[in-house]
Amino acid sequence: MHKIYTYLKGGIPTMIWNETKECMSRDEMTHLQSARLRKLVDYVYHNVEFYRKKMQAVGLMPGDIKGIEDITKLPFTTKDDLRDTYPFGLFAVPNSEIVRVHASSGTTGKATVVGYTRYDIDIWAECVARCLAMANIGKNDIIQIAYGYGLFTGGLGAHYGAEKIGATVVPMSTGNSKKLTTMMVDFGATAIACTPSYLLHISEVLREEGLIDQIKLKAAICGAEPWTEKMRNEIEQSLNIKAHDIYGLSEVMGPGVACDCEYHMGLHVNEDHFYPEVLNSATMMPAADGETGELVFTTLTKEGLPLIRYRTKDLTSISHDKCSCGRTTARISRFKGRVDDMLIIRGVNVFPSQIEAALVDVEEVTPHYMMIVDRVNNLDTLEIMVEVDTKYYTDEIRKLEALTKKIGHVIQQAIGLSAKIKIVEPQTLVRSQGKAVHVQDKRKLY
Repeated sequence: MHKIYTYLKGGIPTMIWNETKECMSRDEMTHLQSARLRKLVDYVYHNVEFYRKKMQAVGLMPGDIKGIEDITKLPFTTKDDLRDTYPFGLFAVPNSEIVRVHASSGTTGKATVVGYTRYDIDIWAECVARCLAMANIGKNDIIQIAYGYGLFTGGLGAHYGAEKIGATVVPMSTGNSKKLTTMMVDFGATAIACTPSYLLHISEVLREEGLIDQIKLKAAICGAEPWTEKMRNEIEQSLNIKAHDIYGLSEVMGPGVACDCEYHMGLHVNEDHFYPEVLNSATMMPAADGETGELVFTTLTKEGLPLIRYRTKDLTSISHDKCSCGRTTARISRFKGRVDDMLIIRGVNVFPSQIEAALVDVEEVTPHYMMIVDRVNNLDTLEIMVEVDTKYYTDEIRKLEALTKKIGHVIQQAIGLSAKIKIVEPQTLVRSQGKAVHVQDKRKLY
């Protein structure tokens, strides 16, 4: 049954990702998406046994998909499907056509493996380049890539995109913050790509080293973990830069699936390559624009690992109106949490993002926090360690008690549960160089 359909490559118009911001109209985009979906369904039916069996099980043939409006007829794909077919069971091409593999770490001990053809790498680089253009990063910039290199998609994904747009790339990776800050000054870096929590750590190192006034940084592309507007504002103010949110996930491609522009009114999806759906979490039917639901992606042009209706588990909303920047691509809102990040504490659904959002309104604290969930005498307990901003820290018991009470009230209003609040000194909580960890669920140890 195996054959490689090179027609996925043929005649593909690309959206302009430079400073002109020119984009297709919605009608043109829908027409392109429909054409690519028809080809994709035929492609996976003939090249991926998993999808062929899924379609045959419901009596669906490739010819039944006439346009993008028929996408709801197609089956979902989940991370468990990738694990069940580990390592290469969902690949649509032979290994001789795969030029690179990446993998995400698996909480169950088995990673999800992604394969890329040379064409996939080219498309990935273009999508990241579009994102960098939204941050006004171009060929005259020097960009430090401070995501991890290797099986993680962040480092190489950002690297290839920066080269595509013509910037000078400094492949710093993570692990040596003092060397990074030294080179940032010596090389005159004007941009950086890393996780937002790591960038906050870098700003702290710059201040400790007395280098904050010597940097030429103007922009940051941050992703790989959720972050709030408060964290963005703190980054921008501490470094005097513009910080942009980039989104991606290894199963779909890596960084570059979406990014926000200078107006920060949602992340523009590269929807000529990744078709987004936001579905009601209870019914899995399409949600209205502005309504929160689970984000689902179909990869319209991938050759190596094409995915149909992949459930990301990310909770967001979508908008299709024209952005103030002039772009017409669909925009997804800042993520409100993940379906699988949900904690059930004393019967109440709690997302870490709710805690972070609540702490935004507390001026005295930093974005660094840790939730500790435990079970004592068969009763769930929640403790939240909150780090105080340096300029507000005091060892005066009365003031600390007042701040603890204030934070506890804000948290209870946000999640409907009381929590034990523990104030910790500045620089106490561990700074992550990758994805920040905000939850310790000790109940899992029993």
